Amino acid sequence: MHLTILVGTVHGNAQSVAEALQLGADDIGATIDVLPMDGLDISVFDTPGTFIVCTSTTGAGDVPDNATGLFHSLDAQAKYLGHVRYGLVALGDSSYGDTFLGGGKQFDAKLQDLGARKLGDTCVIDAMETTTPEDDALAWLQTWAVELATLG
Repeated sequence: MHLTILVGTVHGNAQSVAEALQLGADDIGATIDVLPMDGLDISVFDTPGTFIVCTSTTGAGDVPDNATGLFHSLDAQAKYLGHVRYGLVALGDSSYGDTFLGGGKQFDAKLQDLGARKLGDTCVIDAMETTTPEDDALAWLQTWAVELATLG
């Protein structure tokens, strides 16, 4: 199984989580590539395999600066993504109220609008609730991989 993690990050937290997931690849029988979203566009989804969108939130519930090009290309270069299967790891801080996980929620909505199929539950990494985001993500990966395997 091959997975590609697309990383949207401001201060590097989402990158650290993605790298921890990459190190956990052997545990689920996968190979995992980690790609920062810098310079990417919708064509990244032409690559075979399953994706994990791992993104933090910035500002008033926005996607990180390094993710804006990819995010905007989902509108500007919109095409049907029915072949795409993905999981979502969303980082945020619940003390921000309504904008909590805004970056992840925006990617999730946009991908589903284009026909991509989200697999499993979102991995929620709340800075107010955890001191071990990497461990939380690895636990999610174990459960998520089981669901992915049942889908073939």
